Amino acid sequence: MAQVETSPVETKLGQRPAKRGMYLLPSLFTAGSIALGYYILIESLRGAMLTNPAASAAAFDHAALAIAVAIVCDGLDGRIARMTNTSSAFGKELDSLADVITFGVAPSLLAYLWGVRQVLPSGHPQIEARLFHFGVVICFLFLICGACRLARFNITVDPKPRNPGRPDRKYFVGMPIPAGAGVIAAVIHFESGSPIHNLWMSLVWLALVAFVGFLMVSSWRFWSGKEIDMGARKPGRLLVFVVVLIGIIVEWHTTALLVIALGYLVSGVMARLAYSWKRRFAKAA
Repeated sequence: MAQVETSPVETKLGQRPAKRGMYLLPSLFTAGSIALGYYILIESLRGAMLTNPAASAAAFDHAALAIAVAIVCDGLDGRIARMTNTSSAFGKELDSLADVITFGVAPSLLAYLWGVRQVLPSGHPQIEARLFHFGVVICFLFLICGACRLARFNITVDPKPRNPGRPDRKYFVGMPIPAGAGVIAAVIHFESGSPIHNLWMSLVWLALVAFVGFLMVSSWRFWSGKEIDMGARKPGRLLVFVVVLIGIIVEWHTTALLVIALGYLVSGVMARLAYSWKRRFAKAA
């Protein structure tokens, strides 16, 4: 999540300006996210080059899990910057560049090498050649959609979705790029990194990648979670929920991560459909 530009002197009344060393803290998490993006690229290429099926699947699975860890780092850097009052223009730009690499370039390459390039010969060489070319285009569109989503987020002061929700909640306009990368990672991890070898399943995979790209540049609303107050005086319920959620993810990580990723995707789609149906019924009435 992009860090909001502020200055050390723009602190709230009564607050002491943060020390200069504190400005390094959120940037360290951002640097960690970039390092994870580099690791994802290496593991994706390694998975595509290995001839041992088990080793190849393990490399792809490691790349998918690295995306999940990077999503946590991406959420922490912005929240830490706000909590310590150390947001800066440098942090904002670095965070956007990190997101393009870790949640754009790396997942798009992973999606292509895992879901397209490993397809086995099926007796239809012309269709396979078209699939490889079509896969490059679709995965690149995922990347460019994510980059456009970030650019729109950075230049929009108070974005409003076309299908507004509850007035007391804040929403993302379009699926955030970390969530889009999370969908790709969750599916790959659910399959334990075992790549797609079937021609028709590869087409289904590309349809999913294209749909996620569309959701990122759409104006549909997605829950942001910004109303969650981590500094509340009585965070008992939130603490219990977080502990239970972490326990579920640790115990059933393959299924839990897939349910969370696809559930978030479906929530945005259902919110849009519900708003459209509501408008139609209002017009009919």
